Amino acid sequence: MDYVSALVPPVVMAVFFIGLIRVIVKTQGGANKAKEDAAVDAALARAESAPRKSGDADA
Repeated sequence: MDYVSALVPPVVMAVFFIGLIRVIVKTQGGANKAKEDAAVDAALARAESAPRKSGDADA
């Protein structure tokens, strides 16, 4: 019975990992995709339009 107790934790972790991957894949896109894309675009626009400090060196 030692082999059963040795195999249970990896099997349980594998099942939860597969479930996590399925949730991630299924939630890509969908109804909120446009809203999420707009939020990211707005954040990028704010970051790009922010004045840079004179101490920053872009080399």
